[in-house]
Amino acid sequence: MTAPGTPIAVVTGASSGIGAATARQLAAAGYRVVLTARRKDRVEALAAEINDAGHQATAYALDVTDRAAVDEFATAFRTLAVLVNNAGGALGADPVATGDPDDWRRMYEVNVLGTLHMTQALLPALTASGDGTVVVLSSTAGHGTYEGGAGYVAAKNGARVLAETLRLEIVGTPVRVIEIAPGMVKTDEFATTRFRGDTDKAAKVYAGVPDPLTADDVAETITWACTRPPHVNIDLLVVRPRAQASNTKVHREL
Repeated sequence: MTAPGTPIAVVTGASSGIGAATARQLAAAGYRVVLTARRKDRVEALAAEINDAGHQATAYALDVTDRAAVDEFATAFRTLAVLVNNAGGALGADPVATGDPDDWRRMYEVNVLGTLHMTQALLPALTASGDGTVVVLSSTAGHGTYEGGAGYVAAKNGARVLAETLRLEIVGTPVRVIEIAPGMVKTDEFATTRFRGDTDKAAKVYAGVPDPLTADDVAETITWACTRPPHVNIDLLVVRPRAQASNTKVHREL
């Protein structure tokens, strides 16, 4: 049972990486976390882990690109404290001249339209809470382009602009909009998914980089931003490893 007054946080893409780490840390911070992802077995296992640790979690299988499913999911909430729009990802690293339009479409659907669906569907509950927080996980890719990254950069630019515009449009309501833009984060799946399971290519992304960010590093940043006093809004927080000065300048010890 959820204790009376326990704030609820919804985390999308919670089956692995930053999403799973964020769910753990928000739960430890006192939220009842609702874990959503397409992989039902993963979020159910994570929910069980969190509950076994003495915190509160519920799993819900959800594809954020399916608007009907998102709308149905949203009916469960009268009030909601936090929405973490984490579901996203990159596909391919081809130049514009040869990039696969299907990859671009999929990245846009998940990173931008998925965020739009969840935010639109849950904004009434976030507003009704009297102290709602929308978090958009963009990327440093949304703030600076690089060769081979145009599709992902375009999608993360879309997520960034969505957050900026929403903040302008709902100013004066009890909902704050936070954008977290991570740089190089080494997780189990991000680069491997981008290169379609090619572990050698994925490993080269991080080769020689001393201490890239971890999922826990980003999750701690998200949790810190969400737990600031209600009048404090972290509009944008860019977080990179010390070894990364920009999207195109990274120190490697090879």
